[in-house]
Amino acid sequence: MSDTSFKFEKTERSLFERLFEAPAIGKMSPVSKVVAYSMLIFWSAFVIFPIYWVVITAFKDADTVNSGPYFIPFVDFHPTLDAWHTMVNADPFCDGYAIARQLFLLVYNSVIYVLSPIVRIAPMEPQICKIYQTFTNSIVIGISSTLLCVTIGSMAAYALARIQYKPKFGNIIMFVVLCIVVIVTTIYAGIPWYISSAVALVLFFLLARSLGKHFIATVGNNDILFWMISQRILPPIVVIIPVYMMYQAVGLLDTHLALIIIYAVANLPIVVWLMHDFFAGLPIELEESAQLDGSTRFGIFWDIVLPLTRPGLAATTLLTLILNWNEYLFAVFLSTSKAQTLPIMVAAKNAGERGTLWWEMCAVIVVMIVPVIFMAIFLQRFIAKGVLLGAVKG
Repeated sequence: MSDTSFKFEKTERSLFERLFEAPAIGKMSPVSKVVAYSMLIFWSAFVIFPIYWVVITAFKDADTVNSGPYFIPFVDFHPTLDAWHTMVNADPFCDGYAIARQLFLLVYNSVIYVLSPIVRIAPMEPQICKIYQTFTNSIVIGISSTLLCVTIGSMAAYALARIQYKPKFGNIIMFVVLCIVVIVTTIYAGIPWYISSAVALVLFFLLARSLGKHFIATVGNNDILFWMISQRILPPIVVIIPVYMMYQAVGLLDTHLALIIIYAVANLPIVVWLMHDFFAGLPIELEESAQLDGSTRFGIFWDIVLPLTRPGLAATTLLTLILNWNEYLFAVFLSTSKAQTLPIMVAAKNAGERGTLWWEMCAVIVVMIVPVIFMAIFLQRFIAKGVLLGAVKG
């Protein structure tokens, strides 16, 4: 045996070894701890400070802002609600009674819409508080588009990860051509879009059955996946004019449905790309065992696949919600008054609408970031869990 001695006790280790060597497996040396935690504290402060600055500025008045900088409430300056009062009082009908009245008008107009085929009653025009309207629009549009996008995208990603597709390239070209024909006939010929779409679907079915067997070239799952993510690489400004003309033709401008659809379509490639990796990483033996037990494909997806990929699904949902919540370009082109969201209001205040000061704009920004922070806190416990924790034993 070798006469080499190993130092396990602290008394047998030199000062250099105690500072730079880990005392045990899975632990860090004192110097490594100091360096790692110093970098984490510095980076956390670097990331959090802009948010902290916006929050405390929302509680300052003009004199405090102009004579600053002051960063510690109740020490450097006395907090005030002047910016919040200005934000609420900038528009009429922003008091509690007016906001409650909006809820009453929403119910009233919904009942009138249902009874409109029976009786003729004119709906009441609500007098909307601007900040209340944009906030509720962002909530409805952001959550609805996220749910729609994640639902469709996760099913598409699972299909691309588990089912092999070989569509004929000629059929794809035929479908694109018919879509162009639908757009042209709707805009220039005045044919209703639902009629031209139905005719195009029938033609595609007949042509695919008759001519599709003569096409040879096919595309695979990787080609489909790359094509989907390439749609996200495309700058949104390239497609905004055609989308605007299409929505104008079908009467969807300045509606919640218009923004929900375009947000879901714009972020669908990201959901498919991210969820595809999570689904592809699952052991296929679990799904094969479920198939032997008689489970359907959708049952496997709902009962086995989704629970195992819950962390990835939560992370993808949070990312999609943030992208939908902060989206500006589509909203500013496709909405004018009724469907405007919070980013448009922030941009309007930043441009100096009604002489708005930038510490008043900070109050609007705080209102905008709070829901996303709460959503991140809610989903954090799902993201922290392992993907396959306890799924496979032995």
